[in-house]
Amino acid sequence: MAHSNVWFSRPRTYGKGSRQCRVCAHQAGLIRKWGLDMCRQCFREKVQHIGFVKNN
Repeated sequence: MAHSNVWFSRPRTYGKGSRQCRVCAHQAGLIRKWGLDMCRQCFREKVQHIGFVKNN
């Protein structure tokens, strides 16, 4: 078997590989808290629209 056939041969049903951003399908830097499931880049773009307020 070649490397390309084996690399994604098993289903991703749990763990980091099974989750992705609901906006852009990015997998790194995922924010799962409060059920957001967004990568940090998309979160920063949508913060005001979602309703988060920055406290200093």
